[in-house]
Amino acid sequence: MMDWCVYIVRCADGTLYTGATNNLDKRLLTHNKGKGAKYTRPRLPVELVASVCGLTKSEALSLEWHVKHQPRAEKVAFLQSKEQK
Repeated sequence: MMDWCVYIVRCADGTLYTGATNNLDKRLLTHNKGKGAKYTRPRLPVELVASVCGLTKSEALSLEWHVKHQPRAEKVAFLQSKEQK
């Protein structure tokens, strides 16, 4: 199934968090309720910066790993270059 997304959110302190999910809207709500990733809980609210959807779980996890290993300056540009129009 091609319903997975990789996303980057900007936390209130300006840091970036990258994740993968099969329900982006629900995941963003979960983050902003303080029930998301341990990293984002003390850095609320979070705001979506970029996302790529329409991936298989395997593709999403692979892309997430790749994005997480990019230098900060390249993360958003890299993910935006992968966006599916």
